[in-house]
Amino acid sequence: MGRGGTEQDLLPLAQIIDPDANVLGVRGNVLENGMPRFFRRLAEGVFDEEDLVFRTKELNEFLDEAAEKYDFDRKQIIAIGYSNGANIAASLLFHFQDALKGAILHHPMVPRRGIELPDLSGIPVFIGAGTNDPICSREESLELQSLLEQANAMVHLHWENRGHQLTATEVDAARQWYLSL
Repeated sequence: MGRGGTEQDLLPLAQIIDPDANVLGVRGNVLENGMPRFFRRLAEGVFDEEDLVFRTKELNEFLDEAAEKYDFDRKQIIAIGYSNGANIAASLLFHFQDALKGAILHHPMVPRRGIELPDLSGIPVFIGAGTNDPICSREESLELQSLLEQANAMVHLHWENRGHQLTATEVDAARQWYLSL
């Protein structure tokens, strides 16, 4: 999910990527101008890091509880997120070694700088980025790729000659990447 979205918005993407997967939609607990977000921000592109850390821990605990409640294997979660949802999914990777089995991140930013990431050996990550994205610059996408790779994640960075919008070709590229795992 992205900013202003609900837990249902990316369900069609999950259906495209893996129609046989069990899916858990998640809604952010923060409201900004009446729209749900996963964490507060101080300005466009400026995260409230204290809230980000708190909300990342909160989401990680929610996933633990949901796995128990709905009886699914917690170690099999592959996150799909767009924009704000991709940022919180990336933050899970930055803060918790075993939070995700993998991630599809559409137009994410670097969630935090100056911290040591856990060992992400073997964790596959797809990053969808736009060459003309006014919110998430090319340099931001390359920096996120580099930080994840330094933590031993297996990162595939896919470029679209677009801005911040999510395109059908980007979703198809994520699907092809997922099927290659």
